[in-house]
Amino acid sequence: MTFEQLQIFIAVAEREHLTQAAEAVRLTPSAVSSSIRGLEGFYGVELFHRVGRRIELTQAGRLFLPEAKAVVARAHAAAGMLNDIGHLRRGSLDIHASQTVASYWLPPYLAQFRAAYPGVDLEMVTANTQAVADAVLDGRADLGLVEGRIDHGALEMTSVARDTLVIVAAPSHDLADGRALTNADLAGLSWILRERGSGTRSEFEAALKATGLAPDALTVALTLPSNEAVLSAVRHGNAVTVVSAIAAEPLLSLRAVVRLNYDLPQRHFYLLRHKERHRTRTAAAFCDLLARDTREAQKG
Repeated sequence: MTFEQLQIFIAVAEREHLTQAAEAVRLTPSAVSSSIRGLEGFYGVELFHRVGRRIELTQAGRLFLPEAKAVVARAHAAAGMLNDIGHLRRGSLDIHASQTVASYWLPPYLAQFRAAYPGVDLEMVTANTQAVADAVLDGRADLGLVEGRIDHGALEMTSVARDTLVIVAAPSHDLADGRALTNADLAGLSWILRERGSGTRSEFEAALKATGLAPDALTVALTLPSNEAVLSAVRHGNAVTVVSAIAAEPLLSLRAVVRLNYDLPQRHFYLLRHKERHRTRTAAAFCDLLARDTREAQKG
């Protein structure tokens, strides 16, 4: 049974007239008649009585008609869904993002995307950089956004923004007087850091190595799982931490923490995509949104 046979059967059943049905489906009467005979012959069921030059539904035909209509309606609904997905009136997008990106940088873009495509189901999961990369690799995430480099041959990395890491401490800290710090000063401090696997920590450790300071030379008093946690701990102690400038900005503006005088290189926020997985229209639209903003930022 083909979709065309169902459409022809419905056209004939509704009109009980071969020629009129043929005109409706844009076929010849002989083609319509052949299609009906083929359907009846395959299933061994008579769908129409042939009474002179007239045709009318048999009992089997009457029982089959609502089923045929339901199948055709479902096929049209499915086609409509594909059309909606193709035009981004429906769909879904799963984004996984590392904490700094998810909390401070990404939300405005999510809001823009939602406004442009309100029919798309948008879901964001927050995790550390390594967990985000794993989700993209496993196919659990359509896209990933992270603040640390991920070296994996299956992942395509695109820089979408720049960020700066800053070392901060409580205003009462001995080194909060603005003096320039050396690597020896860093090695002598008590540190509260993000967990291993976070983009902030991996980028900070890479920056230290570039200056000749081994990360293991630092005294790590405490490891915590979020920017908010490390900042809160630093505010109430004599330790220091390193976080994104955008994460520290609210507390810096209130003088709840101060920035220590040690410059760290800029880092990138990266968009991650699996090279071999199909990129959905929703994912492509979100990538285009980020790309447009990146181009505008570069012009500015």
